[in-house]
Amino acid sequence: MSWFPHFLNPIPALIAAALAIPALVILYFLKLRRQPIDVPSTLLWRKAIDDLQVNAPFQRLRRNLLLFLQLQLLLLLLLALSRPVTNYRPGAGKATVFLIDRSASMSARDIDGHSRLDEAKRRARELVGSMGRHATAMVIAFDDSARTVQTWTSDAGALRNAIDSITPSDRRSRLKLAYQLAEGQGNFNPDQPRVSELERFDIRLFSDGRVLDDPAELSLHENLIFEKIGTDTARNVGIVALNARRNYERPTEVQVFARLANYGPDPVEVPVQLSVDGEVVGMQGSQTRNVFLLPERWDSDKRDAYQKQGGRAPVDSVEFKLDLTSSAVIKLQQMLTEGDMLAADDVAQVVVPPPKTLAVCLVTEGNYFLERAINSLGLQKPVVMAPGAYEKAPPTEFDVILFDRYTPKKLPPAGSFVYFLDGPRAELPAELKVKVAKDAKGQTVTLKDVGVLDWKRDHPILHELAMSKLYVAEAAKLDVPDDVQVLLDGLKGPLIVLDREKKGTHLVIAFDVLQSNWPLKVSFPMFLQNAMQYLAVGSDMDVRHSYQPGEAPVIPRSNLQKLDPSLTSIQLNGPSMAMDVPIPATGDFALPPLERVGVYTTKPAIPQFEQIAVNLLDPNESNLVPSDAPPGDANAAVEEVKDTRARLELWWWIALCGALPLLFIEWFVYTRRVHL
Repeated sequence: MSWFPHFLNPIPALIAAALAIPALVILYFLKLRRQPIDVPSTLLWRKAIDDLQVNAPFQRLRRNLLLFLQLQLLLLLLLALSRPVTNYRPGAGKATVFLIDRSASMSARDIDGHSRLDEAKRRARELVGSMGRHATAMVIAFDDSARTVQTWTSDAGALRNAIDSITPSDRRSRLKLAYQLAEGQGNFNPDQPRVSELERFDIRLFSDGRVLDDPAELSLHENLIFEKIGTDTARNVGIVALNARRNYERPTEVQVFARLANYGPDPVEVPVQLSVDGEVVGMQGSQTRNVFLLPERWDSDKRDAYQKQGGRAPVDSVEFKLDLTSSAVIKLQQMLTEGDMLAADDVAQVVVPPPKTLAVCLVTEGNYFLERAINSLGLQKPVVMAPGAYEKAPPTEFDVILFDRYTPKKLPPAGSFVYFLDGPRAELPAELKVKVAKDAKGQTVTLKDVGVLDWKRDHPILHELAMSKLYVAEAAKLDVPDDVQVLLDGLKGPLIVLDREKKGTHLVIAFDVLQSNWPLKVSFPMFLQNAMQYLAVGSDMDVRHSYQPGEAPVIPRSNLQKLDPSLTSIQLNGPSMAMDVPIPATGDFALPPLERVGVYTTKPAIPQFEQIAVNLLDPNESNLVPSDAPPGDANAAVEEVKDTRARLELWWWIALCGALPLLFIEWFVYTRRVHL
């Protein structure tokens, strides 16, 4: 409870004091004018003689109870005139649990330039100062998890240090674990044992109330006091969704989608900027693209009324297209930061993985041209395998498998596959949508003397290739569904098609290269080079997903073995942190929880975990409007500090409890003196 007062009318009170106090004192110096009367004796008039002596000019002021009482009364009235006020807050009880929210929304700086967490800690420290001599308290910090920062103690210094040690995180806010921990710890307070089951302790919840829990799950049996933190007018524009993926038609093309939301009170136009590895990407002659956002707090009626009044139509999403053939970090940022109260949702990032070193296997009984072409691509140890060896143990470690005039009985569950068909004996795996055409007798339909009709010149596999002079002596006829892409169309039917099915990419060449003039053309090794690059990028069509703050990525043991099986620790670097993470001797292992948004790196770089993006992307945390209802207990008391803080005026207490009793005392003394 803070009782240090300040005054609303100090100047008028000082002026009144300068006039009234000297006037009262002067009245006691004035000489009374009395009418002379002859009396036989002055023996009985000694009091009158004393009175004359008192009123004699230039005599010092004698001690006078009435003057003292009147001065005190006047001072109290002048103090009441100055209107002293103080901020009043109830103090802490005998046993109190401080629950302090440190989630992302508590980093909003809408409390006189300070964060909500700073305000929560200030108010908690203030309550610690109000604790009685035998009172105890404990401190719990929570976001989507909860931990005890200070167990039960009567030491105010220890409690303040615990409160000061709480640091912000960018995690979501959940209360269930915090309530369970508070009630569990509250039942084991050695300094304040419960007299009966009906006795309750206080739980002080310092939060903006933006929690994800189902209210039905937030059962609480103790006395909850909700210390509401935050203002209703806080402005915030946040990125609430980010998605990036590769174009299936052009795997080197990355498409980025983002959606933004406005949680402030007014419509805003927001510039959005995209950068790749820190370099801003220009779009249509500008470095930014604008979106126009209506407040999320508006209901449909208010939005309709705004539109009828000629308001702009909202545009809450942006899309970008980039051509990336190497690893990169794509960063999307909203640039309206002036007056924006939360920084964690202004930026979202996604990691585009680096090019893979392809593991390639050629399954063939022998093909000089294919083997020479594969060895000339600069691949790392390409493997040539006979069909019999493949059937004994179908390999799963290869990214791309080429089947030359051979149809596998079983395919790996995922990967990229290239088929060079063998004319009359051509077959394809049964799970493919593309089929080899059969005649009435079940024989493969073959096409003789096939030339090229047209090809997709803009496709990455056939980009800048001259295919017009390709001649095929014999090819299998393919039945191609509408959703399968034909890359090269012959005069009598499709010659090269691309089929995607679930986790597999299938490139089908309808002829044997030995039955064509293609191996003698420059376009043949170029085709294989383009196909390997396409499949290298396309083998992982989705860019790496980002993590939520607080997640702990799990690194498979196989990723470490590819790097260095003897590693005992790695270094994890990220926003405001650098730490060594020990690696267990066996099994997969998890990184520590990533508390803040940003990009984390591992050193040495672990495959698929070289860079890890952490984004907030949470509409509940970006919405800074504090909850009016206490989470979990609708009947709980709610206390809040607004811009015009609730105050207690003391003038009427001074008048009622000070001036009025003193007036009665002065009247009593005066009447008693008159009658004496």
